[in-house]
Amino acid sequence: MGGTFDPAHIGHLKISKEAKKRFDLKKIIWAITKKNPFKNKSSLSLKERISFAKKLTCKNKFIKVDYFEDKIKSNKTIKLINFIKKKKKNIEIYFIMGADNLINFHKWVGWKEILSNCNILVFDRKNYKAKSLKSIAYKKYNKKRLKYITFKKVNISSSKLRKI
Repeated sequence: MGGTFDPAHIGHLKISKEAKKRFDLKKIIWAITKKNPFKNKSSLSLKERISFAKKLTCKNKFIKVDYFEDKIKSNKTIKLINFIKKKKKNIEIYFIMGADNLINFHKWVGWKEILSNCNILVFDRKNYKAKSLKSIAYKKYNKKRLKYITFKKVNISSSKLRKI
């Protein structure tokens, strides 16, 4: 699961627990990025976001919070996936995202390669379902490598938390 986590919240935790349970995942990595190319500057520093995410997940040993951009010299998801595949051979990778990200997924660098290298778990988000199900990526790949997951959502978002 990648993102700015600005800030990490209970919704991220709930999605992680749901993905672990439904897909029998052994480990979930929260790959925190310095800056999302589709968003403005983060309100918290990278160090603060990593620290907060680690505190939030400390009782969930299956979640590992990490920053990879210095190691892989990129903030692109495809570079991270290729790095993990190279390091951990013979594992199946699931990339977890919210429905809001699926809408513009076709604009991500290497989006088709991401789809061919891992399963994408798209978690429903309030007010995003209709748009995300009409997205280019969903229309083209929905039953192959992309799974849309509806679940009991937490009505919270990082952008709402930043306004508080």
